[in-house]
Amino acid sequence: MPDNIRDETAKSLKPLVRLTPYLRRYRRQIVIALVALIVASVATLIVPIAVRRIIDHGFSTSNAMLVNQYFAVMIAVVLLLAVSSAIRFYYVMWLGEKIVADVRDTLFEHLLKLSPAFYETQKTGEVMSRLTADTTQIKSAFSSTASIALRNGVMLVGAIVLMIVTSPKLAGLAGLAIPLIVLPLVTYGRRVRALSRTAQDKLAASAAFAQERLSAITTVQSNVQETHTNSEFANATHFAFSAAAKRALARAFLTAAIIFVALGSIVGLLWFGAQEVMDGNLSGGTLSQFVIYAVIAASSLGQLSEVWGEIQLAAGAAERLSELLDEVPQISSPPNPVPFPVTSKGEVKFSNVSFNYPTRRNTAALNNVSFTARPGEVTAIVGPSGAGKTTLFALIQRFYDPVSGNISIDGLDIKSADPQDLRKHIAVVPQDTIIFSGSVLDNIRFGSPDATKEAAMAAALAARVDEFAKKLPKGFDTEVGERGITLSGGQRQRIAIARAIMRNAPILLLDEATSSLDAESEALIQEALEKLTANRTTLVVAHRLATVRNADCILVFDGGELVAQGTHDQLVKKNALYARLAKLQFSAPSA
Repeated sequence: MPDNIRDETAKSLKPLVRLTPYLRRYRRQIVIALVALIVASVATLIVPIAVRRIIDHGFSTSNAMLVNQYFAVMIAVVLLLAVSSAIRFYYVMWLGEKIVADVRDTLFEHLLKLSPAFYETQKTGEVMSRLTADTTQIKSAFSSTASIALRNGVMLVGAIVLMIVTSPKLAGLAGLAIPLIVLPLVTYGRRVRALSRTAQDKLAASAAFAQERLSAITTVQSNVQETHTNSEFANATHFAFSAAAKRALARAFLTAAIIFVALGSIVGLLWFGAQEVMDGNLSGGTLSQFVIYAVIAASSLGQLSEVWGEIQLAAGAAERLSELLDEVPQISSPPNPVPFPVTSKGEVKFSNVSFNYPTRRNTAALNNVSFTARPGEVTAIVGPSGAGKTTLFALIQRFYDPVSGNISIDGLDIKSADPQDLRKHIAVVPQDTIIFSGSVLDNIRFGSPDATKEAAMAAALAARVDEFAKKLPKGFDTEVGERGITLSGGQRQRIAIARAIMRNAPILLLDEATSSLDAESEALIQEALEKLTANRTTLVVAHRLATVRNADCILVFDGGELVAQGTHDQLVKKNALYARLAKLQFSAPSA
């Protein structure tokens, strides 16, 4: 094979080579599959030898015993072929399923480690397409496709060797056809791979679109956009179909070219062999044996051409998976993380912190922010929308790192700690509570899955979850649906508060924790929150100043800058922005 073709082939299969570590885990199964493969191939290649002997010795009654022996041997060979093929099929399919399961586990584990910055630019639906559709394509390559490829590869080599042994002259003529077969295989193989990548990208895009719209089905329906959304999805699937159709056409041309050249060569060899038989240079049995081997070789080569297209599909899928696996988490644990104190107080300190989001590098989300949130105190964070309040919470949890400055907890720079260890010291009640499919109790225990049912029920009582849960069909064991679709906003928020109670962490982050509650529920939850904030470092993001006017310290943000800090009464007097916000929300600014 020319060097440039060899290099291109190696390059195209490089993504698949990356999967070899998964194969090494199952050496025993691979050995069993290969042994069964060799036995099955040898059994198949024995048959033409028996055919030659039967033809050359004739079917006369004097040779009846010999003929019977040949057929008896062939039955034994067929049985051996059946058993070995079954063993090969099972182990190859088992390997394909197991390897893909391992790949999916590895990929999902890696996706969980990627920071939110990655998901700012990637659609979840497309990522899920790679996790499911692309790994399924690889499963096909490592199971049925690998089985066909291995079997036909061994058969091709064995048939060629026996063709040479049977008739070197005819084998030499057959060798002239090999370049004609390899050229379209490599040339069209490249095109198939490129089209495969395009088709998989288009399919992922349509899956991403569908997931995004279906996850917000109420918004689609309330805006009466079913027809428009369906039209957009139809366009996406049309593009995916067009790409797949082009790929199929390229594979069809490839298959046709291989079959024509391979079988056409056999016809030519058969004609030349017939001349040799008529001239007495070759026996009829030898020609039959050679032709059978040639048919086996051509058939194997034809199968390999189809398999090559499947391998190109898998290579395209593996390339897409490799792109995800090559994504480096922007937030990771240092080589030697420093542990937090055994008894953490939870003091949070920002020192000259500046930050901008990766997707908005020209806009500062925070600018030179410094403050300290002390244990046992409630620190409130207020300001207009976009002032940087929620960004503080993201930085405290180290979803991002500051551009400059540092953040410490109990004097420990959070960059020097393991992010998971850091987050174990923090409990969060977000404004938009995420509820997972499962029961009410499952969702309460999400942050502490090892906690006892009694502890979860105690947290539920403290967060007043019991008030609505006991009215559900199965109480706390009632399934809440995907994203908690059967629950109201206030009910979801109570579950989030119960989760935070379960965490029992020294630092508590409340992001509009009662924004979805009615006045009566808020009064009840406020009592629970007061118990929850006791002896903890609590930071509260609030738009309603009434919920934080009694905070120990209020931080006023505007445009990413900390413009003032103090108590409610102090800020009303000395900060114009806070005084204006207070005037809008209270009857008297000085109240």
